[in-house]
Amino acid sequence: MNAHGKSGLMWLAVSLMIVLALVLSACAPAATPAPSQPTQAPAQPTPAPEAKVFATWYQFDQENTDPASDEAVGNAWLRENMAKFNEAFAGKYKWVNTPKAWDKMDAELIAAVQAGGEVPDIIQITDFKIPMHAKNGSLQDLRAWAEAQPWYAGMDPQALKTCTGPDGGLYCIPFAEIPYVVFVWADLFPNDYPKTIDQFLTEAERLKGEGRYIMTYFGSTDKGGSGATRGVWTVISSFGGTYDDGKGNMLLNTPENIAAIEFLRTLTVKGYVPEVTFAGGFQEEEAFKDSSAASIPTALFGYRYLRPLTAPDGTKYETMTEQDMLKAIEDGKVVLRPFAAPEGKKPSGGLSARGVGIPKGAKNREAAEAFINWVLTHSDIAADYALRGESGLPVLFAAYDQPQFQGKLHQQAKAVVQASALRSWRGSLERTAEAQMIIMNAVYKLVKEDVTADIPTVLKQAEDEYNAGK
Repeated sequence: MNAHGKSGLMWLAVSLMIVLALVLSACAPAATPAPSQPTQAPAQPTPAPEAKVFATWYQFDQENTDPASDEAVGNAWLRENMAKFNEAFAGKYKWVNTPKAWDKMDAELIAAVQAGGEVPDIIQITDFKIPMHAKNGSLQDLRAWAEAQPWYAGMDPQALKTCTGPDGGLYCIPFAEIPYVVFVWADLFPNDYPKTIDQFLTEAERLKGEGRYIMTYFGSTDKGGSGATRGVWTVISSFGGTYDDGKGNMLLNTPENIAAIEFLRTLTVKGYVPEVTFAGGFQEEEAFKDSSAASIPTALFGYRYLRPLTAPDGTKYETMTEQDMLKAIEDGKVVLRPFAAPEGKKPSGGLSARGVGIPKGAKNREAAEAFINWVLTHSDIAADYALRGESGLPVLFAAYDQPQFQGKLHQQAKAVVQASALRSWRGSLERTAEAQMIIMNAVYKLVKEDVTADIPTVLKQAEDEYNAGK
């Protein structure tokens, strides 16, 4: 075999070996893969802490969106500010409100505290309820905490005084002060509202001849005798009268009080006030709303409820909202004035502070303090609270510069305050609910039920009744 033949055989042998190797490789079992490592679950985020409930009791109902409701303004204020607060304190506090009847919530709180029951972290409070709460131990004394806050020095001291209990404790933080004013149909008084009692009686006779009444007021014993704190107190205080002796005793049988009751009795006997004055159920307001009565002494917040209105010239304001009175005032149809007073005396009336208290047993005082600071460190929020939350003037001086207090209503209210010697009706009386009922029963008897009854005798009987309960 030649060399060429040998090399061909060798190449063939090599090729066969390669093919055989490939076949054997294809037939070999597959290599077992290395076991995989177990996959670790991704880390879960730490859940955000659940917001703590911040519980309140207000007379307003955030769920009531009816624009015709008597509390439509307050309801809207509460609803909107709950949302703002919850956004500002998201994840920390959640504001939850339980609506309560304005004339029952204080007694309900006292009962709950004494029974060890559920109480809110904040309760809407009026200054004349303070003695009752102080006596029953239902509210916490906030003085030390409040005086340490940056807003304290910028508060009206008179309003802070009204929130002070007989023991010197500060039992509420006032957000608004409510002056008592007289709403007046301007066109019925060509020479402006009378400033003296003699002028008042002269105008009353003139208006009677024109088929109108000079005034209507809350003269009934309805609503727990609260009439004693309204128009009746405006008259008595303008005569220089009082309900107390400054030492916690009721004092009614005074020359000033007797003169004031004689004046109120004259209005009844002469027919200068309408019969609805004594009807209860706030029916006395109807006579002012249709302008058959020329004026009504009441709290500044009355502008919310005196609607609809018909002016003496027939102009109607019928939105059935607070805009009725606001528009009538802007149009000059209604003006705010101080009440009349005897010669040598300054007109007077009530001054009430409204704000919040922290009940004994509140679960979340930290949230309550945060809420108070939230209101009083933001002048726009403080102004909104005073105006829509309480229909009053702000206690925080800085809030008075806000635009909503530059209209005629609040400028005229400010003028009334400056021209008057307004003061709280309760004085040193502690049992305010009992006191106002006793006082109003006596007044009603003397000016409506028995206009021949001896005034000093009935007043003495009333004060003795109260003082016997001490």
